[in-house]
Amino acid sequence: MPALDLSALDPEQAAAVRAPRGPVCVLAGAGTGKTRTITHRIAHLVANGHVKADQVLAVTFTARAAGEMRERLRAMGLGGEAGQVQARTFHSAAMRQLRYFWPQVVGDVPWRLLESKFPIVGQAAHRAGLGSSTDLIRDLLSEIEWAKAMLIAPEDYPAGANKYKRDAPADPIRVAQVYAGYESAKTSADGLLLDFSDLLLHTAAALEDFPSVADEFRGRYRSFVVDEYQDVTPLQQRVLDAWLGERDDLTVVGDANQTIYSFTGATPNYLLDFSRRFPDATVVRLERDYRSTPQVVSLANRVIGAARGRIAGTRLALIGQRPDGPEPEFAEHADPTAEAMAVAGRIKKLIAKGVPASEIAVLYRVNAQSEPFEQALTERGIAFQVRGGELFFQRPEVRQAMTALRQVDNRDDLPDDARGGAELITLVRAALAPVGLTAEEPAGAQAKERWSSLLALVQLTEEVVRHDPEMDLTGLLRELATRAEAKHPPTVDGVTLASLHAAKGLEWDAVFLVGVNEGLLPIQHALGDNSGSGESGIEEERRLFYVGVTRAREHLTISWALARSEGGRANRRRSRFLVGLVPDDSPASRIASSAKGPKVDERKRPLCRVCLKPLIGTYATMLGRCRRCPAELDATLLEALTQWRSEKAETLRVREFVIFTDTTLNAIAEQLPTDDTALALIAGIGPKKIESYGADVLAIVASRLRVTSGKTAGQK
Repeated sequence: MPALDLSALDPEQAAAVRAPRGPVCVLAGAGTGKTRTITHRIAHLVANGHVKADQVLAVTFTARAAGEMRERLRAMGLGGEAGQVQARTFHSAAMRQLRYFWPQVVGDVPWRLLESKFPIVGQAAHRAGLGSSTDLIRDLLSEIEWAKAMLIAPEDYPAGANKYKRDAPADPIRVAQVYAGYESAKTSADGLLLDFSDLLLHTAAALEDFPSVADEFRGRYRSFVVDEYQDVTPLQQRVLDAWLGERDDLTVVGDANQTIYSFTGATPNYLLDFSRRFPDATVVRLERDYRSTPQVVSLANRVIGAARGRIAGTRLALIGQRPDGPEPEFAEHADPTAEAMAVAGRIKKLIAKGVPASEIAVLYRVNAQSEPFEQALTERGIAFQVRGGELFFQRPEVRQAMTALRQVDNRDDLPDDARGGAELITLVRAALAPVGLTAEEPAGAQAKERWSSLLALVQLTEEVVRHDPEMDLTGLLRELATRAEAKHPPTVDGVTLASLHAAKGLEWDAVFLVGVNEGLLPIQHALGDNSGSGESGIEEERRLFYVGVTRAREHLTISWALARSEGGRANRRRSRFLVGLVPDDSPASRIASSAKGPKVDERKRPLCRVCLKPLIGTYATMLGRCRRCPAELDATLLEALTQWRSEKAETLRVREFVIFTDTTLNAIAEQLPTDDTALALIAGIGPKKIESYGADVLAIVASRLRVTSGKTAGQK
């Protein structure tokens, strides 16, 4: 192959590419060019004779990502053909290997890939005495997939569910019975049925239990690359370990801050522990963000900067490389309908200014939030497509709900006054109860998604009745049908509507993060610790918010609604993740300060040391002055403090902001504290900080004051 040109890489990317053969860990933040880096590393290893092209196996998690990697490698003359680098998903690689080694391991017993697990799980659920609803079967299926990803056998499921605090869709003992029944049903006289997890399990077992198979495989593949390593499950890690054997020619790439799939068994622990497993590993941090403007990058850093727990200790501080762009916008609305109309209006203006509709996305926490945005975009004549989910009125549960409502409307035994007006909402709730609408949110991911969609239908009914108090069930069905029929947008060149999970790995010029409310982001059921990695549900939701922010290249708008439905009570709060992010001069900040809530005694607020007015907002409180009030900052002192912090962080092996944030250093350089009491008056400096760093800081301030006082005396 031709000589490899590394001139287009930044210093950190080049360092990762040139790292010696052996274990390499690339911690790559959002938008930092990780795919370019790992493909160039593969090319570098091949060009320098460390490995032949066909001895490299690169794995990732989605067919789309694997395809992108193959395209990059093909452009470099390394992929797509026999004798070239193999870039595949874990399951694709395992299937290929299993088909080849099966005769040596199992013999003549035939196997085939299971096309649908649903019928078998349904039969096992029936035998275990559980219901047969579609949502329950889907939740049981997901729970079995999680258990297999975690290497938990059927008999160990109850203990595993308790250990990892699983939100099991049924009694864990019953779930274990379904799991065992499912596994047994895949074996018959005609051979074996294997699901995707089985592909990985059998591949690992073949390499672990048959030395001849392991020797042949390891003679074939000598170098491995794993993308999105923070999303590896214990089962996938077992396969990777079997591939490697005692070797260490492994490059992994990941970002623990983007760990958002713990509910599937994914864990960042293998990424976080990489240097412990391989003490001689080369670790490179990619923090230069080429995707987003500095304004978006700054907000993303502040979002993840508030994270807690083990993952937070490895956070990457992104550095924006693009030209400046607009500041992120924040907006508070009365209800989801008003929020959707405002978003649609803003999208209309962006399109008029030349932003392609395909470069705009509306992102939300759950798919059931999409309906008002579908409606608002339709009314504006803006094409859209729903990614990772169906249009609201095409969802199975919504279609079933519409059928149930039509059946009620066709009944002759309902009195006329029960069909409309104030009774209509009660009638709709009763009609939707048999299809899954309960008073409380149910357990199980599928059941929760179904319940959210049905609840959205009730809220739509409330909205319709509020506008037309005489509306009856027949009229409601006509209104809902009109809305459903209006939504036939093209599937290309339109605004993208997607859940935050479905948006992972994608990016747009303009992103609208909507419904950023408590109970939605973070989602209500994440308040407990239900993640397999040991991180709290709240922190996983924070990372999900961070993923959403980092999808935006230039325009970013974050919004929330105070009521659940149009005209409803304003009893919702904006997300806790927005604390300290909404600027004091934002309209959303002014609205929030005037909204109903506990009255704040202005006399108890800290006062600006310049104008003596009460301080509003985290930034102002940290500095001890209003953002717009003038202040004299000792730039030389700030430089000295920054240098001290850098050296201290290196000595303690912690990130610099763990010691003091930039804002705190600015406040010190402005206020010039001369004792512990003055230090304690600066927001963010508590007793522990004073005990650990107070003497150093005061000594630096005192030294600077001596210099300035000496200059003043000399001038006199």
